[in-house]
Order: sequence, then structure tokens, then C-alpha cells
Amino acid sequence: MSEIHPALILLMGGLLLFCLPTTPRRIASICLPVLGFLNLLTIADGTLWHITYGGYELTVLRADRLSMLFGYLFHLAAFIGAIYALHLKDRLQIGTGLIYAGSAVGAVFAGDLITLFIFWELLAITSVFLVWARGGERALRSGMRYLVMHISSGLLLLLGAVFYFLHTKSLAFDHIGLNEGHHYLIFLSFGIKCAFPLLHNWLIDAYPESTPVGTVFLSAFTTKAAVYALARGFAGEDLLIYIGAIMTIFPVFFAVIENDLRRVLSYSMINQIGFMVVGIGIGGALGINGAVSHAFNDVIFKGLLFMSMGAVLYRTGRMNATDLGGLYKSMPWTCACCLIGAASISALPLFNAFISKPMVMQGVADMGAVTIWLVLLAASAGVLHHAGVKIPFFSFFAHDSGIRCSEAPLNMRIAMTISAILCVVIGAYPPLLYNLLPHPTDYMPYTTTHVVLQLQLVFYGVLAFAFLMLTGRYPAEQPSVNLDFDWIYRRALPKGIRATIHTGGPLVNAFFQNGKAGVRKLIATIQTQHNNRGLFGRSWLSQSNVLIAIIFLAIYLIYYF
Repeated sequence: MSEIHPALILLMGGLLLFCLPTTPRRIASICLPVLGFLNLLTIADGTLWHITYGGYELTVLRADRLSMLFGYLFHLAAFIGAIYALHLKDRLQIGTGLIYAGSAVGAVFAGDLITLFIFWELLAITSVFLVWARGGERALRSGMRYLVMHISSGLLLLLGAVFYFLHTKSLAFDHIGLNEGHHYLIFLSFGIKCAFPLLHNWLIDAYPESTPVGTVFLSAFTTKAAVYALARGFAGEDLLIYIGAIMTIFPVFFAVIENDLRRVLSYSMINQIGFMVVGIGIGGALGINGAVSHAFNDVIFKGLLFMSMGAVLYRTGRMNATDLGGLYKSMPWTCACCLIGAASISALPLFNAFISKPMVMQGVADMGAVTIWLVLLAASAGVLHHAGVKIPFFSFFAHDSGIRCSEAPLNMRIAMTISAILCVVIGAYPPLLYNLLPHPTDYMPYTTTHVVLQLQLVFYGVLAFAFLMLTGRYPAEQPSVNLDFDWIYRRALPKGIRATIHTGGPLVNAFFQNGKAGVRKLIATIQTQHNNRGLFGRSWLSQSNVLIAIIFLAIYLIYYF
């Protein structure tokens, strides 16, 4: 039995990196994930570590095939990320990056809800520094919004854990289900980090604002830890099938019109997580295997795409499709790696997504859910358009932007090459991944039906893209700000509250002083002010309480009409 918890090497080593000079720090950053992986190999399947605190028993380590798979994945991602970051002299990014990775490892090995909560919140606290590391007002604001969402996720988890304990007298993190109202608190907590629809904007907001290295780390851990948590606690819940289907399809529309290519990849990440969520909702051996194998592959090919775009940003300082193009002349190695990542995310045969995504679709087909299957098929075509074609086309080909720069630094190219090789090796030899899955599988990806269906999808997808481009019907890439759901709570809701405050306080006074006549007179005054300087002014901001104003307006509308 190992004497070291799998998370400790990355957690303590990450802290140590802040104290080391540049060269030892770079060496240590690569060695730490390797040492952590070797330590992980010493932990036997079925290992449980219990500690008793305050009369309560906590399971700080629970090792089974599901947690071990994610443990291997997170150490691999930390190793590739550390190589990608070798050119940095910045202590903050690599130090917090490895602590962040260690937090994810701790979360997937947590056997109780309190231990999970501790690592759940540590994920938020460490990862936000990767957003702030870029500097500037946009990164600061984005990081604050990111932190608020993830701290809220942790508080929901803690509240759900308290109610769960009161009802069951147990803190064990096993299958929870959606049988009780308080179970939805934990479900919602996982859903925030998993970027469920309407809760997804933190991802689109924060990832593109992070540094090139920071985005690579961010893409690997938070959402995949949430996928693990859903697979552990809510496998087989039908609700997840519908949530996942929505996740696969709605990002496609945003990604097609988005100009910022890292934002395109962020929408694409939600799309891919949707397939995982559907697989978890299906449950059973095929559904869970499909979900977690696709999570494993997504970290590799999505990380490769983020690394290639990070290298472009590092060399050019630009990330909008309208500003790029023709970079295959200056960055051929990065271009080749990006094309492999594009082929992988498009699930071409011999690339790794081909052996995992169709597993989820097969599970849907076996259920007879024709509508869901068609949605996933359309979503697969969509991801081919925006990630498989749009990303490499507009960054490396399309028009020639005239940018001539150096190739990516050697360490970046090495990290991208490792990921590219894994995309091909896992895709060409599925048992390499299948042997690690939680359940034994006899799924055969390379059948005539699967290969022909996928090749048809790719062929007609590329043909459609070419047709739309040549006929000028493809949405033009242009500098713009696309409004997502966050507009409601970042713009509309605050303005609505200010408007309520602006009108509510005086309406209360007018109503009690002069009745309906006073209210009518005041409304006419407000309309005049609106015509002069806008309804959402702040002149009466200090006169009223929001809640009182809202309640009064509701009562007044009932009374008046």
C-alpha cells in the first residue's frame, strides 16, 4: 500500500515550486507529475483510507477503476501542461497549475462528501489565479465572476452534504440519485462545474481570458472532475440525457459566429461535455464507459487544440479569426499538430474520439431514443464545422494576414507533439484505453457501419463548409460581441433592478400620500425623465429597498388594474 495520498505530491510540490529558482523549478515541474503517477501505480484497486474526526468517519481515499482512470488522466495532463509551460519564468502559473491538478486528483479519490467539498473549493481557489495571471481589467473581472460561480458551486455541495447526512446519517460519496429534493443541491453543484445550460457562461467568460498556459490547465481539470462526480453520484438519471443533448447542440450556433478562436474552443468544450453527460444519463456499462473514455480523449485533443491556439497567441498576440490566416508558412509544426487535434475532435477513424464518441451514440441508439440520436448526430456535424474545420482554416489558411513570426518555442512543440501522438495511438489501438475503463467492454469501434457512417458525416460536413464558403453564405468572421445568457444577469438584470429602485421608492411615497392620482402624476414625471436621460438613471438609488419596491409594484399592479 502506498504511504502517500495521490494528491499530495502535486499539492505539496506545487507549493515548493514557488521557492525554487528558475532552472530547478522547471525540472521539478516535470518530475512532480511523473512521481505522482509512479506513486499512483502503487495503489491497489479497492484501497480505502479512513480517518475519524469528531466522531465522524471520512474516506479520504477511495481507489477503484473509475477514480484510477481519472487519476491517470490528470497526472498525464499535468505532465503535458508542465512541459508546455517550461518557457515561463513566472512562478505563479506553473505553481498554481500543479496545485490545481492536485486538487482535481484529490476530488476524484474522495470517498466522502466533506473531503470532496474541500478539494472542490480548492479547485476554484487555485484555478482562478490562472485567469488573473494574464493581467488587465478584463482578466480581473472575468476571474472574479469565475470565482463567484465556483465558490457558489462549493456552497451548494456543502449544503447538500449537510441535508444528505441529516437524512441518511452517512457522508459516503456513492450513487446519490435524484430521489429527494436536497439531492438536487448536489446535482446543481456538479452541474455548475460541468457547465450545464444557463450555468455555462463562466467557462466561455474565463477560459479565453486566461494565459496560453493557463487555458491548457483549465481545459483539463475542472469540467472533467465534474464529469467524474456526475458519473459517481448520478449515473443512469434520465434527466442527464436531455441536459447533455442540449449541451451538445446549442454551443454550435455560438461557435459558428464567434470570432475569438479560443472562445470557439470553449463553446466546443461544452459541446463535447454534452456527449459525456448523455453517456452518464444512459448509465450501464456502455454509457459510463463511453462518457469517461470521451472525457479521457477530450483532455488530450482539446488540450492539443488549446495548445496550438495558445502558441499562435504567444507568437502573434492575436486570437481573432479576422486577424489571422496564412500562419502555416510561419508555424508549420503548430499547424500540423492543430490539424491532428481537428481530426481527433471530428472523430475521424484512427483518431481517438472515434473510439469514444460513437460509444455514447450507440448507447442512445440501443435505447431507441431516435430524437436524441439525431440531435447528437447534428451536434457531431456542428463540431466538425467549428472545431474540425474553422479553427485550423481561419488561423493557418484562409486569407494571408501577412503575419510572419517564429515557430512556437521548443517546449510547446514537444507538448503538442506528445498530445498529437496520443491522439493517433489511442485511436489506432483502442485497447490501450479500453483496458482502463470502469467496466469490461466488448465494444468494437472499427466495424464497417461505424467507419462508413463517420466518413460520410465528415465528407458531407466538409463539403457543406466548402459550399457555404464558396457561395458566401457562411457567416462572415467579423469583430463583434456575441450575447449569451450571461447578458441577462450581467446587463439586463442589474438594469432592471436599478429601474425598479428608480421607480419603486417614489411610487411608494406617492401612493401613500395622494393615492392613485399621485401615482399617475409621478408616472408621467418618470416618463418625461426617461425621455430626457433614460429610465435606468441612479438619482433615486438610495431612496428605496429593492425588495420593498418589487413587492409594492406587484401589489400596485393588482390594485390599480
